[in-house]
Amino acid sequence: MDKDNIYQEYGDFIFKYLLTLTNDFHSAEELTQETFYQAIKSINNFNTNGQAKFSTWLCSIAKHVWLQEIGRENKKKQVVHSLSNEDTKFYHLEEEYIRHEDVMSFFKKARQLSEEKREILYLRLLGDLSFKEIGTVFEKTENWARVTFYRAKLELRKGE
Repeated sequence: MDKDNIYQEYGDFIFKYLLTLTNDFHSAEELTQETFYQAIKSINNFNTNGQAKFSTWLCSIAKHVWLQEIGRENKKKQVVHSLSNEDTKFYHLEEEYIRHEDVMSFFKKARQLSEEKREILYLRLLGDLSFKEIGTVFEKTENWARVTFYRAKLELRKGE
């Protein structure tokens, strides 16, 4: 196969093949050039025993070049995505730290309350129990649970 005439003979065919893969004129042009560069580099590897047509061999190179390009583009997107998530990750870590500090502060303040008020806070906030359910646990009324919870909150706020 004459290296000088390969592009003349198969350039348009490979370009159209790559255009169908990429749906992008500019990308197809660039990949066509890369395909012929790779083909010229490895032309000695082409099996001339008649097992494959030269155009088929070029198409396989073109497809390989296209897949490599997709891989590079995906890696670029992953890097950009990863870098854009760095700020978000830091923000979430900072937010989590502040939230953790707030929780620690809450529990320290809650320890200052009477055992009954502390338990009502825990049942309401952590156990997600209704005032009626809390009243039932203490064998008291729903209103008692509501008033005691309110007083516990006031005591916590005083400690701030």
